[in-house]
Amino acid sequence: MKDFDGLYREYAPQVFRVALRHVGRPEIAEEIMSETFLALYEHNPHFEQLALPAWLFTVAKRRAVDYWRRQLHEQALADIGSEPQSPPSSGTNIMEMIRSCGGLSRQHRACIILRYVHGMSRAEIAARTGLEINQVKGCLQYALKLLRDEMKGGASPAHEKLRT
Repeated sequence: MKDFDGLYREYAPQVFRVALRHVGRPEIAEEIMSETFLALYEHNPHFEQLALPAWLFTVAKRRAVDYWRRQLHEQALADIGSEPQSPPSSGTNIMEMIRSCGGLSRQHRACIILRYVHGMSRAEIAARTGLEINQVKGCLQYALKLLRDEMKGGASPAHEKLRT
């Protein structure tokens, strides 16, 4: 195997392109490339020359996945810390709207009431209902869509399916 500097000069541009393709930001791709070569240096694997590029690209892809996981986790934490959203503005009471919307399941009703009537965050709703935060988010999005459609006077295709 070549010395580390030779490997870096040979494969760094390719590893950078792989990382850039996965994260889309040059500064993050540079960090991933550095982490990839640091892993190579630390592990000092005894690869055949033909297997080394595949190993480097795999490490770079996995580091890119780790980057996106961290981003999602940070976004989830930011969502938890955000202030409760205000109820949708309309001329009617939100409880009347929820009661009149026939397409809402009990789970959807519970999530929407806890969020907009009681002002709970997604994390609090998840803890209260036993759902995952992503499930709460999905319930809220779906329930709001049904309520919007109900306010417009028309029904969404999903709402029509529930009626039949």
